[in-house]
Amino acid sequence: MSEPVKGPASYFPSIERTYGRPIAEWKDLIRSAPATRHMELVAWLKTEHGLGHGHANALVAHTLAEDAGR
Repeated sequence: MSEPVKGPASYFPSIERTYGRPIAEWKDLIRSAPATRHMELVAWLKTEHGLGHGHANALVAHTLAEDAGR
């Protein structure tokens, strides 16, 4: 039996349902954003794309960790 998804990725199904975009598209947006720091990216997703804080934070945390090889 597989382990349940934990951490930021546990938000992904809700993010896709709520905002209608696949996670890969959100990650591409984050990687091409004018900001580079975690909280700047969170604020950018909230103001420019209307995400809630928890969803924006989960996407940024997961994307930055993935890019750092963690």
